[in-house]
Amino acid sequence: MSQQDLRKEVVDILSNHRTGVLSSVENNKPHSRYMTFYNEDLTLFTPTKADTEKIEEIEKNPAVSVLLGYEDKGQSDTYVEIAGTSTINNSEQLKKQFWDESFNKWFDGPEDPNYVFLQIQPETVRILNNQGEPPQELHL
Repeated sequence: MSQQDLRKEVVDILSNHRTGVLSSVENNKPHSRYMTFYNEDLTLFTPTKADTEKIEEIEKNPAVSVLLGYEDKGQSDTYVEIAGTSTINNSEQLKKQFWDESFNKWFDGPEDPNYVFLQIQPETVRILNNQGEPPQELHL
């Protein structure tokens, strides 16, 4: 598969799957949790509270891993594995752009100072379980 085709497939998976697993580092060990992800040209954004342990973990070690795409069918689902670096993004524009009414469970609107995003800049992107093909890496 060409890099252009691979990139298109990765973007399709990211566009069609919002829920995935974010792994950060806590005490030199992986710490994983489900998160909601938004994709902007292969940069991922996930909303979170500013006062959570994942923020502390990322401030100490910004290395993260994300898995997206493995859902309904199980063993036959193609998915992506992203290794990258995370930063905290408190942009008002971003908070309004991705605001969803379901966030009212956790935040007092898009202006809530505790409402922030983790911004994940991929360093490597691999597509796995793609119709029996070996894992393929998208070159960034």
